[in-house]
Amino acid sequence: MNDDYSITFNPVARFRSPLTSKFGLPRQSGLAGSLDGRVVFEPRFRSPEGLRGIEGFDYLWLVWVFSANRHSSEAMTVRPPRLGGNTRLGVWATRSPYRPNPVGLSCVKLERVEWESDDGPVLHVSGADLMDGTPILDIKPYVPYCDAHPGARGGFTDDIEWTNLDVVIAPEVEALFDKRQLDALRELLALDPRPHYHDDPARVYGIDYAGHNLHFRVTANTLHCFV
Repeated sequence: MNDDYSITFNPVARFRSPLTSKFGLPRQSGLAGSLDGRVVFEPRFRSPEGLRGIEGFDYLWLVWVFSANRHSSEAMTVRPPRLGGNTRLGVWATRSPYRPNPVGLSCVKLERVEWESDDGPVLHVSGADLMDGTPILDIKPYVPYCDAHPGARGGFTDDIEWTNLDVVIAPEVEALFDKRQLDALRELLALDPRPHYHDDPARVYGIDYAGHNLHFRVTANTLHCFV
């Protein structure tokens, strides 16, 4: 076996999301369960045969590429945001996007299969942490009997309590979205999209969501969202 070889992958699909930039993305899949997205297959993979039986699963694994990270990293330690960005851990002990091979893994809920559309069969999913346009390398079903491990240790994540922000959305923002979109927006903002080292109550942040540029600021534990 020759150990000196390279591997080339071609995307089988692209992800479509109301989030068009990295800022505001959930830091893990499943944290914003109301956030809807679509898996749109590349033209040569738009065959219903490839999806035969998929509707029997509630969840799917998406294997994808951190396409917004222009360069892979060979650093063996990273600073997880959940630890405040000040503590270094081994890259293999984290889910940092800055890795030698920028490959992501996300578990998403399969809401429905749209068998006929202008883009061929489309998977409608929720709870993803992928930005719009993310290339998907593979899709695998989530199988509870072997993928779920109740009581398993979670390393450093077991020691950090996550506190969501209270979210106040201005009426002019509420008028832009339907209830499902508003629920997802509240979930995203409650997760606190700011870098963990930012704590300036006067600073205004911008987030692109569902075709609208929104703004917010955070005072104490409350986030105020406005146009």
